[in-house]
Amino acid sequence: MDALITLLDKIVWQYLLMYGLLCVGAYMTFITGFIQFRRFGEFLRVIVASPKETKNGITPFQALTISLAARVGTGNLAGVAVAIYLGGAGAIFWMWIVALVGMATAYAESTLAQLYKIKNHDGQYRGGPSFYMARAIGSRWMGVAFAILLLICFGLVFSAVQSNSIAHSMQDAFGVPELASGVVIAIFTAVVIFGGIRNIASVAEKVVPIMAGLYLLLGIGLLIYNIADVPAVLGLIIRSAFGLEEAVAGVSGGMLAALLNGVQRGLFSNEAGMGSAPNIAAVAVPEPHHPASQGMVQGLGVAIDTLIVSTCTAIIILLAAPVDHGPNGLTGMVLTQESLRLHIGAIGPIFIAIAILFFAFTSILGNYSYAENAMEFLGLGEKAPLAILRIAVLGMVVWGSLQEVQTVFNIANLSMGLMAIINLVALVWLAATVKRLTQDYFAQRQAGKTPQFDIEQHPDIKKGVDAEIWHTGA
Repeated sequence: MDALITLLDKIVWQYLLMYGLLCVGAYMTFITGFIQFRRFGEFLRVIVASPKETKNGITPFQALTISLAARVGTGNLAGVAVAIYLGGAGAIFWMWIVALVGMATAYAESTLAQLYKIKNHDGQYRGGPSFYMARAIGSRWMGVAFAILLLICFGLVFSAVQSNSIAHSMQDAFGVPELASGVVIAIFTAVVIFGGIRNIASVAEKVVPIMAGLYLLLGIGLLIYNIADVPAVLGLIIRSAFGLEEAVAGVSGGMLAALLNGVQRGLFSNEAGMGSAPNIAAVAVPEPHHPASQGMVQGLGVAIDTLIVSTCTAIIILLAAPVDHGPNGLTGMVLTQESLRLHIGAIGPIFIAIAILFFAFTSILGNYSYAENAMEFLGLGEKAPLAILRIAVLGMVVWGSLQEVQTVFNIANLSMGLMAIINLVALVWLAATVKRLTQDYFAQRQAGKTPQFDIEQHPDIKKGVDAEIWHTGA
């Protein structure tokens, strides 16, 4: 099974996604007028303007914290370590590039998710890639395939990935048996997810800013303390990104390994283009009331996840020069813990264990919220099917705590790769709609107006859009 999964991983990533993600990200950057660079101030403005509460969904700030809860997890701590182990320091450079172009991709997919969202039987908003594939492209089978992969990837496999990291870090730091960690995390997960998406939003908006802020402060502190070594580390990252460091040293790997692992772990970390975050973006009530405003919220999420949080991990590892992060050295969560041990002593692994406990736990909650949207699309949004999903998630949390890290990561890589391929095709298909929405939003800003979207003024993209939601004053 491992050999088959490894082969499929290679085909999906090395021959399709490694270039597909960068190309689609560059294309979305171009058609949106380089929105993540020229309009970054607007990305911040829509978060500052977020209301404290809303009736039919969740607020933009809650949508950001849930998506960050899902994004900021194992990928930022263990995933960055695996990228450095397999691709060298240069993998970090390609993670940055994926994030920069991925901000436009994340903007595009979440803008589309907002436009084609629906109201469910409870009057709550639901949407995501499956919905815009079915309603805008007119391909129900495409939406179903995506929804099933999302259920496997986020509802099940990624829950195992997160619990795996928690269990290993708790065992390394405190000697807690892996099974015990899995059971405890499953119990706390059950308390939250049986309350639904609004309950998840309530937890995420409180926990995520605190945990991300503390981790960022640690990274900044280490950066300042080791400021004399920073130029050498940056030089190492750039040289390794293009294979120059390996060429000088006469070792294998080089640019291809750095590029492949940087793209792969970058996507695992920030999820841009994967089609996951749009599932929670669609649940939000945007402010201003325009699909593009929620797209910008999720574009900001990519920047926070990779350019800030993942970079903190890279700093911790690469500044710990005596720690062996080469092909025969440490990897995964252990590498991150041992690197921090070198910096701040025995408290280092304990800090990482606590950080991953919160990061990974909130990731399980965020991942579940995505899966619930997929269930809605498949017509399984009633109480009984959702109860079965929740029980399955809890089972995967316990199972994941007992597995080897590489096996779990390989399954996660394959499932998210297949998701991303389907979603990237849909994004290119609907690129003209993304361009239209972007132009409409900023034309209103240019005219000194608060952007409001009225689908009646855009009859050529009206197909599949709920006019009751997107009519001025609705």
